[in-house]
Amino acid sequence: MSSAPRADDRAATGAFRSSALYIIVFLVFACAASATLYFNYSMTGGMLMPGSWTMNMMWMPMGSKIGAMASFMLMWLAMMVAMMLPSIMPMLLLYRRAACLRGAEDLGQATLILGAGYFLVWTVFGVVAYLVGVIITRGAMYSDDFSRALPFAGGLALCTAGIYQLTPWKSACLKHCRDPLTLIVQHLHRGRFGALRIGVHHGALCAACCWALMLIQLVLGVMNLTVMVAVAVVIALEKLLPGGEWLARAIGLAAIAAGVIIAAISVRAF
Repeated sequence: MSSAPRADDRAATGAFRSSALYIIVFLVFACAASATLYFNYSMTGGMLMPGSWTMNMMWMPMGSKIGAMASFMLMWLAMMVAMMLPSIMPMLLLYRRAACLRGAEDLGQATLILGAGYFLVWTVFGVVAYLVGVIITRGAMYSDDFSRALPFAGGLALCTAGIYQLTPWKSACLKHCRDPLTLIVQHLHRGRFGALRIGVHHGALCAACCWALMLIQLVLGVMNLTVMVAVAVVIALEKLLPGGEWLARAIGLAAIAAGVIIAAISVRAF
């Protein structure tokens, strides 16, 4: 007689925790999306550079170097959470269910730690992107010839990103991202450190899968809202659609075509 009420209590508790997870994820996404919109509109405009391209305001810091980097990383983290959180939601839910079956405690906290490990990888990616961006933009500020060559370099970068989309490495990383259950079964460990490890592991695979798409966004405009939304949609569709591999190849071919056109136009203009 008493076992049924206890089972009902456990079911009710599980449903409440699942609902709480959805609410927390939604609130985090809403805050990140709002912050991204704020940064997008506060950094509109820029400076026309030799080579007929515009340097975005984010690459023209007015204060200290540390403050400029901190501002960029805050913007980057908000953008990555807004872009990536919807596509990793299935991973978070699968992890929570698997950990629950293994009798893990503090499921909500462990799930959040997994997410933190995932976005830690993308934060490191952002640090690298910022340092490379600073080097490039400083070079453009000091040399007109370097600045005029950047549109051509951007075309080559698009071609490089497109070629990667067609490689077996992309396919292998995308396969891992599309099958989070296998990743969880092979790497599920108990405790908060175990959750952090699997989050970092999944984040590294995701970065290896999506770096070319992020390069496309950086070339076309890291704070261009249209490009940002398009890349986020492509990332989600690659991971979630049955034909995600074919979409990845189609995007690769489109990036190569766009890169060739941009490079050709920039050579004529140079």
